[in-house]
Amino acid sequence: MTDTSSSGDSSWLGALLDWSVSLMDVVGPAGAGIAIALENLFPPLPSEVVLPMAGLAASRGSFTLFEALAWTTLGSILGAFLLYGIGAWFGADRLRRIAATVPLLHPEDIDRTVAWFERHGGKAVFFGRMIPIFRSLISIPAGVTRMPLWRFGLLTGAGSLLWNTIFVLAGYLLGASWHIIEQYVDIVQYVVIAVAALAAAWFVFVRTRALISASSERRRGGQTPTAPASQEAPHELSSTRID
Repeated sequence: MTDTSSSGDSSWLGALLDWSVSLMDVVGPAGAGIAIALENLFPPLPSEVVLPMAGLAASRGSFTLFEALAWTTLGSILGAFLLYGIGAWFGADRLRRIAATVPLLHPEDIDRTVAWFERHGGKAVFFGRMIPIFRSLISIPAGVTRMPLWRFGLLTGAGSLLWNTIFVLAGYLLGASWHIIEQYVDIVQYVVIAVAALAAAWFVFVRTRALISASSERRRGGQTPTAPASQEAPHELSSTRID
């Protein structure tokens, strides 16, 4: 049906892509939906490659463009709800207990994250569907905060439909040249990873510095009570001699 040789990848990623193509060959547009659902659970399977291949298959008559869009969007929603369920299972209370046992984390971090998501969760879910990696992760805090299911499904479906349409149409219109969009998607993904890495490094730096500072203050505080005791000793001896 589709040709994945243009990616030139014979690694595990290439095998995953070949598998997704075979899935579309066997079960049609539902195979694209299954692949996209799994992409939510396993982000290294890139939807930016699976979606254009679904569009390419539609352009060759394997199934219709509407079927490609409908099934891939349904797969996105299904995968998102699975991650939502994981977040709901953990819940805020359990995450607070976990944070209390993890170095550099505090239960208050969970509270701040929940408060932020309750204020901006709608925008985060909608636009998060268009950001590599975060497209999958954003469903977990939605589950933790128990965002209403209808609202989560609506926002996820709207964001996924917009994102999927861009890449399915790219494969449909570009045909065998669909792979030229990969380089642009790779740039966006590298930027997202770099920003996330920098944010994580800054978090570790700030928390480590605060931990060292607090430890130093405790040590200084522990030495102060010993000074008066050592100064009182001569007075006690002198008073003994007078008696």
